[in-house]
Amino acid sequence: MVQTWSSWKRFPDALSGGNIEAPIGPGVYEVRHSLTGRVVAFGSAPHVAEALSELKRNGGVGLFARLFPRQPLGSRSVDLEYRTCAAASRAEAKIAAHRLMGLRQNAWRRRTDFGWVG
Repeated sequence: MVQTWSSWKRFPDALSGGNIEAPIGPGVYEVRHSLTGRVVAFGSAPHVAEALSELKRNGGVGLFARLFPRQPLGSRSVDLEYRTCAAASRAEAKIAAHRLMGLRQNAWRRRTDFGWVG
């Protein structure tokens, strides 16, 4: 069963050598720009901590960042924050990510139907 989302955490600065706090096992992750709230990356992974490290290391060129090719992480990872949600298995993580993406799309449609989006 999928747990709840963690709180938002800032990406550690590359120069200070901080660590990413995320599940070592399967789960879902979301990365956003801390000032604008724009989603930069979202997906499921068999090893969430490794996937987030790969996104940070490669500037968003990793496997899961391909979903957002025009919005790379870039060198300003300190402007980004992430949250994670652990899962019991890789299959459960994929199902949870798919469900969460569907909820996000429904919410966006409702906003556009009511004219909240310009």
